[in-house]
Amino acid sequence: MDNNSSEKNIPVSKNYQENVDYLNKELGVPDSFDIVLREMSVGGKRIAIYSVNGMVNSQVVSLILDALIDLERSDLIVNALDKLVKGRIVNLQVSDARTMDKVFYFILSGPMAIFVEGQDKAIIVDVRAYPSRQPMEPDIERVTRGSRDGFTETLVMNTALIRRRLRDPKLRMKLVQVGGRSKTDVCIAFIEDVTNLEMVSKIQKDIQAIKIDGIPMAEKSVEEFILGSKLWNPYPRVRYTERPDVAAIHLLEGYVVILVDTSPSVMIAPSTFWSHVQHAEEYRQEPIVGAYLRWVRFGGIFAALFLLPLWLGAALNPQLLPGWLDFIGVTKPAKVSLLAQVLIAEFGVDLLRLGTIHTPGPLGTALGLIAAFMLGDIAVKVGLFSPEVVMYIAIVSVGTFATPSYELGLANRLSRLFLVIMTGLFNFWGFWIGAALVFFLLWRTKSFGVPYLWPLLPLDLQAMKAILVRSPVPIKNQRPSILKPQDQDRQP
Repeated sequence: MDNNSSEKNIPVSKNYQENVDYLNKELGVPDSFDIVLREMSVGGKRIAIYSVNGMVNSQVVSLILDALIDLERSDLIVNALDKLVKGRIVNLQVSDARTMDKVFYFILSGPMAIFVEGQDKAIIVDVRAYPSRQPMEPDIERVTRGSRDGFTETLVMNTALIRRRLRDPKLRMKLVQVGGRSKTDVCIAFIEDVTNLEMVSKIQKDIQAIKIDGIPMAEKSVEEFILGSKLWNPYPRVRYTERPDVAAIHLLEGYVVILVDTSPSVMIAPSTFWSHVQHAEEYRQEPIVGAYLRWVRFGGIFAALFLLPLWLGAALNPQLLPGWLDFIGVTKPAKVSLLAQVLIAEFGVDLLRLGTIHTPGPLGTALGLIAAFMLGDIAVKVGLFSPEVVMYIAIVSVGTFATPSYELGLANRLSRLFLVIMTGLFNFWGFWIGAALVFFLLWRTKSFGVPYLWPLLPLDLQAMKAILVRSPVPIKNQRPSILKPQDQDRQP
């Protein structure tokens, strides 16, 4: 893919017409209807104003035009920028750009660019008013009590939601651009005296080294560039969240948060397996209730991963079961082998999930009823499925949906399919070999140098206790040791 954009790093000329001709050619004026050019004469000087229709606040633009009309000729000779800042435009961010690549970046990002005849720089006035939706609670991270705001597709709004929760002068928001043509804004957020700055520096260098025309898939494209895409590893190495409170607490613990413009999901790095099994709901209830919810969630995740292959192994080898487990198995054999039944049911659930995603909201309930009653019930009656298969598929599906991280749920689904196939082909030996391979994969996985199974491997008893038991916030006064640049305790 060609990474070179059409604009070149050429300086802004003092020749007004030369600048206008070049900008009109590169921006496609008047062919591109959304690129707005306003030309006027003020104090005997020609002025050209470039902006993008739909990305500027029209009322503010009108005030700026009034301020420009009031300028005298003497104001436009050498110090128009100072005059605008000090005397006219006092509530807006004003800067200058001396090269055309900077001018293109600012214009296409939303600010307005003003060219004054005889000056070798453009005045950049930030009048952005992006089309955006209001912050709403994300669908997949709902809580019974707590804040109802969530990240949106606008980067500035997302950083403001974090700043509102962390009024710390040490909170840093570093901005870099990704994409030779898209120039997408990517923000790296961290707390300077808490986060490991070497990790921050590495993440920033990796993002700046991305060479591609654009990143329309936003944060996922950035993740694959900075972590690499491993074909045989489905497990997520960063955590995604759409909740500002979740991002804020991770910043306080020393994590790095990566925000990409146009995406409501932010990345939290580094990430471990245990980062994906915790949910904000656990911290919105009493500690004992939160601990109970966490263990119920752990049970659901365990069932989603291991229950179906274990049942399949037991059903294929009923003679190995003790007497008190003789209810496990198939009481009424179907016309299709158990392994084929399980695989068909697994693919059917995934097909139903995809169909639900693409089904309009009012028809989603109807689709669920069709799947539950017509497909499942009729499949059992005609002898295609055994009733036990339908039951266990339903249990593991609930466990998958109970997994807080959608990405981890998908990864566990693929691991479960692998374990089912291994068990169906090689009985319990296949299950244990498959489980060992999955564990080896997790053991070998790292996220920005952090072992994926930490604090289990390497073992950190204090951190592992915090994973297993939801501790009260007042006594949880240690940051994760593996993230500390030095031995720092949480400050009151």
